[in-house]
Amino acid sequence: MRRVAALLGKEFADMRQHLTLFLPALLVALISIVIPLMVAVIVPYLTGERLSDSSDFEVALEMYKKQPELRTLDPEGAIQAFIFQYFLVIFTLVPVTVAMSVAAHGIIGEKQARALEPLLATPITTFELLGAKVLAALLPALAITMGTLAIYMLVVATTARPGVFLVLIGPRSIALMFVLGPLAALAALLGAVCVSSRVNDPRTAQQIGAFVILPIAGLFIAQIAGIIELTVPVTLAVAAGLVVVNAGLMWLGIVLFDREAILTRWK
Repeated sequence: MRRVAALLGKEFADMRQHLTLFLPALLVALISIVIPLMVAVIVPYLTGERLSDSSDFEVALEMYKKQPELRTLDPEGAIQAFIFQYFLVIFTLVPVTVAMSVAAHGIIGEKQARALEPLLATPITTFELLGAKVLAALLPALAITMGTLAIYMLVVATTARPGVFLVLIGPRSIALMFVLGPLAALAALLGAVCVSSRVNDPRTAQQIGAFVILPIAGLFIAQIAGIIELTVPVTLAVAAGLVVVNAGLMWLGIVLFDREAILTRWK
């Protein structure tokens, strides 16, 4: 653990010199906050038209009538809850974006700077090395997610109709943000670690994140279309699948991380 902690300190010190790694995630978070606020609050206020009067949200209203926790909301509040709840899915992309950028930079950046050679010559094991790099990418990802999520919740609490905020802190949101989101981020960064050990271009490693981003985006689109509803059991089922995927990716990362060939054969 001491060696892992020392490597973590080194990784965090390096991140402070490359803060631009976090810009894509902050952009995703900003979009996730602004768009639902515009749709649910600002546009209806400026136009003077209620969301519940629009036929575009009939599906949302019918879906939320079936939820027991929403029976105390008026139609306008139910539609606002629908919009803010479903944009939480986009928030799961924030830790994924951070994880991809940091993980790819952590390995490929050291390869390009020839800083990985002395590290590989130390007694640290491959599991400790990859574990430290995974934690170094995952912890900032979760920190940024929690910070931006707090801003999102504050926006909802101060702008949405009464009762909407309580819906967003229910079991469904907790399962989505505190279970599915971190596991998706872990899958993305483990995939980036696997690819980073075989390439010298960070962009190539970051592209692996599309295998995580596309399914999440698909879930968001399916929810909006009313095809699927991310209930707590469904969210936990998806999370269980990600646990299996992450275990496999960690094993694959250790296998691919050939200490002797990584700096010579894979150019």
